[in-house]
Amino acid sequence: MKKINFAIISMCMILVSCNNSAEKRQAATEKIKAGITKTDWGSADGKAVYLFTLTNKNGDEVRVSNYGGTITSWTMPDKNGNKTSIVLGFDSLSGYLAKPPYFGATIGRYGNRIANGKFNLGNTEYTLAQNNGKNSLHGGLKGFDKVVWDASPLIDSIPSLTLHYLSKDGEEGFPGNLSVAVKFSLSDDDALTIEYNAETDKPTPVNLTNHSYFNLSGDVSNTILDETLMINAGHYTPVDTSLIPTGEIKSVKGSPFDFTAPEKIGARIGQVKGGYDHNFVLNRKDSLLDLEATLFDPMTGRKLEVYTTQPGIQFYSGNFLDGSIKTSSGKPINQHAALCLETQHFPDSPNEPLFPSTILGPGEKYHSITEYKVLVVGKKD
Repeated sequence: MKKINFAIISMCMILVSCNNSAEKRQAATEKIKAGITKTDWGSADGKAVYLFTLTNKNGDEVRVSNYGGTITSWTMPDKNGNKTSIVLGFDSLSGYLAKPPYFGATIGRYGNRIANGKFNLGNTEYTLAQNNGKNSLHGGLKGFDKVVWDASPLIDSIPSLTLHYLSKDGEEGFPGNLSVAVKFSLSDDDALTIEYNAETDKPTPVNLTNHSYFNLSGDVSNTILDETLMINAGHYTPVDTSLIPTGEIKSVKGSPFDFTAPEKIGARIGQVKGGYDHNFVLNRKDSLLDLEATLFDPMTGRKLEVYTTQPGIQFYSGNFLDGSIKTSSGKPINQHAALCLETQHFPDSPNEPLFPSTILGPGEKYHSITEYKVLVVGKKD
């Protein structure tokens, strides 16, 4: 009997151990279960602000706030398994209320610059806020980056978040009531898709984009000058001293703007006065979603692929970052600590008839998609 009892006890111990192991495995699985969570993040303009965390099956996370439609972080491992965020952002709402230079924000009603804060539609001249010297930049004094959006989180095949905002007729000087929806989705292959939709009841310029600052090393102590960039663009739009396009569409061949083959960003940046802050005209003949740019960081093995339906990409090399803004951990964000690849229409298009039109009319639907996908090269098992 004793032998039988010992056998029973031993079997029970094995079963308990197996159950504990199964529970641990299940708990570990639950920790990285794909989904979306919502956290209170304070308030602005008398409205509740939330932080939404989108998590894929790998445990990689993108955090988005309904304040400004802002991507606050995108955390994923490098080739050595070290997890860091590849975009600049803050841990609290206060960092964004201090009005940093559009970190991770959804930009509208018009991304980029409009010369002298003026444009004509029909027989009417519209005047916008001049918040960038004499020009209007990124929607004006209170663009889409500084409003609280309505949020609709969704778990379908992948976690996604849709933000809604109604920009009223006359807001920041723009005509028409513009209804906007921006959807963020994170797939299991580490692709962040941003889908933009808008409708209006009056003709109005619309140019929506996202202003995330990327540093693939995950550490602002490292500049982006050693990262390698490719942009599928044979032409760019030269600018004047206030960064307004001259109207010319110029070939990149033989210039420091030629990124048709992968090129280290720091290799020729000294030849560009002030650094890169230019619109690149993509080599495309349609509006399908295509790969248009890649960014690679040899230190971490992270590679960013940019797919878009838009005709242009604004490459900004973080020229105006000067160390006055610090990360949540206290590190200064210095010049060239990060870069932006803003998919968009061209700057000042309302005043340039030869540029692709950005005018949306009643009954028309604005629709564009951009996908940022991250791969890890040389990943260790």
